[in-house]
Order: sequence, then structure tokens, then C-alpha cells
Amino acid sequence: MSAFEKPQIIAHIQKSLNYTVFDCKWVPCSAKFVSMGNFARGTGVIQLYEIQHGELKLLREIEKAKPIKCGTFGAASLQQRYLATGDFGGNLHIWNLEAPESPVYSVKGHKEIINTIDGVGGLGIGEGAPEIVTGSRDGTVKVWDPRQKEDPVANMEPVQGENKRDCWTVAFGNAYNPEERVVCAGYDNGDIKLFDLRNMSLRWETNIKNGVCSVEFDRKDISMNKLVATSLEGKFHVFDMRTQHPTKGFASVSEKAHKSTVWQVRHLPQNRELFLTAGGTGGLHLWKYEYPIQRTKKDSEGVEMGVAGSVSLLQNVTLSTQPISSLDWSPDKRGLCVCSSFDQMVRVLIVTKLHKM
Repeated sequence: MSAFEKPQIIAHIQKSLNYTVFDCKWVPCSAKFVSMGNFARGTGVIQLYEIQHGELKLLREIEKAKPIKCGTFGAASLQQRYLATGDFGGNLHIWNLEAPESPVYSVKGHKEIINTIDGVGGLGIGEGAPEIVTGSRDGTVKVWDPRQKEDPVANMEPVQGENKRDCWTVAFGNAYNPEERVVCAGYDNGDIKLFDLRNMSLRWETNIKNGVCSVEFDRKDISMNKLVATSLEGKFHVFDMRTQHPTKGFASVSEKAHKSTVWQVRHLPQNRELFLTAGGTGGLHLWKYEYPIQRTKKDSEGVEMGVAGSVSLLQNVTLSTQPISSLDWSPDKRGLCVCSSFDQMVRVLIVTKLHKM
């Protein structure tokens, strides 16, 4: 591929903020996004921005008692577009951004900080009930249905006597009919666990030897296809989730992506074979996954096992001297992306030529 055909990652707009930003998310079906974090005085903040004539206009700033670590629109309806957030106090809140004075749903979800959140069943993505999953430093992963107050619908916690591990990342997947749904969770010791919510069981687990910073299925609303997991040590792993071998699990390929922590992975909504990874040295890498000629083969005993494909780097760019802490593709406009970094900046990016990939 010549340099002219390659996608380009262009910083379209950048804005300096007066707080530490931990997460940013596009508001579905709009030119707006939210950024979340904490002020130096120890309070939390949500800001709502809109892109207008090539600039960012601040529409609303909401200050809250606790620093806000993470957010998702994934369980909201397209009509409401409520934002669910997890904060440093272990609280799960759901906000109507039009009237954000008090949450429309609130629960003390965890004993410690909520590091990570994901939603499914809203926005027309994924079958079944609208649900939110939270992962915390207290070692538990909990699934919430906002229509039920107080108690989680599922609680995945360490068994008696087992060490509690800091859960850094969670993701929904396999929500292709009203019954099926899984949650994948990654932990500080390199554990990856796949929980089957239909059977309330641990379906699979593995360890990638370094803390798991981010996990994401290439699509939430299809039968499990691929899962990417990123780690502290600059590597990411792509698991082929179509075929699970009884002892070997899922086939995978790993790639040394960045010279430092790979903080995030996000698949392009319009093409699940393309994904971005965000690095600790302020870089973004755009990757393409290539499937093998045959996705399965038989082992020596005739049991089906998966075959991993390969990944190739399409483009990379350095945006910041500090880690890129969060990343979100626009669900509506191909190639539009927002990211935040620890230099207290948000950047709107345009990735070109993706339709040719």
C-alpha cells in the first residue's frame, strides 16, 4: 500500500481543559461529546461539547461531589440518551444531560472506585434488556438493570479465600438474541475472565502476564467473533472467539504495539476489522485484522480449534507527550474520533480513507 492510499490520522480540533480528564464519549446521533474527570479541588466534572464550524463549543458543565472515572451511553434509548457514570466513591449514576441536577438513577455499586463501565441493550445495539456493567478496585464486576433499583442482576466476585484483583476493564458481547450475553473483564494481574450471563458461569479465563488495560469485542450485537485485550507492557492480543477448544481455549495473536502501556482499544463501528490502540507515550495506532484462510482446524484428537489471523499496522501518529487515557469513535460519522489525554486535552480527530480498507 502506497503512502497516498494509507489512512491518515488528522488532529482536527484540540482543546485544553482545566481538569484531569479520564473518559470521553460521543453523544449518539449528534455532533456532541462528553468529557469526564476531576478538578484539582477533588470534585467531579462532566462537560458537554458540540462541534460548531470547526470549533468546540461548551454547552454545559456539571460539577459533582466525586471525581468521575468512566461513562457510557450503551444502555440508553436513542430518545433519552442518558449518560451512565462510575465515580471514585463507587457510585453508579445515570444522568439526563438536559436536567443534570440530580441523577435519574443512583446506586452505591461498589466499596471502592469504579474503574470501568460498559452498556448494552440501548441505542438499538444488542438484543435484550438495557444493562450496565461496572468493574471496581474492590475486585467485583456487577451487572445492573436500570429498571431495577438497588441490587445488581449479576455479581461476579472472588470466591472465599481468593485474592481480590483490581478490575480495570469490562466489555459486553455476544448480545445477538434476547437470551445470550457475556461480559469480559480484565484485571491488574493479567487475568481475563469471560462470564456467561445466561448460565451465570465463568465460561473461560486466561492470563496475559501483564495488567489488562482495555478489552473490547469487535461487535457487541453479534455472535462472539473477535476480542482485543491490551496490556501494561505495550502488547495487545486478538482472540478469535468463534471456536473454543475444551483445553486450549481461544486461538490468539499478539502484537507489540507501543513502547509503553496500551491504554485503550476501540473498533471502528463501520468496519470491525479496523481498530485503534492508544498508548502511554501519547500515540495512536490504527490496525487491520486479516482472517486466516481457514478459521478452524482439528487437533490430534479430531477436536475443532480456532486459528488466529494476523494484524498489520496501517498508520500511527503521536499526539501528546502524555498517555491517551480514552478514545471513542463516532457511531454515526465514519472516521470521526475523540480522545483525551493526561496533558488535560481533548482532541477531535479525523481518520481518512477508511472506506477503502
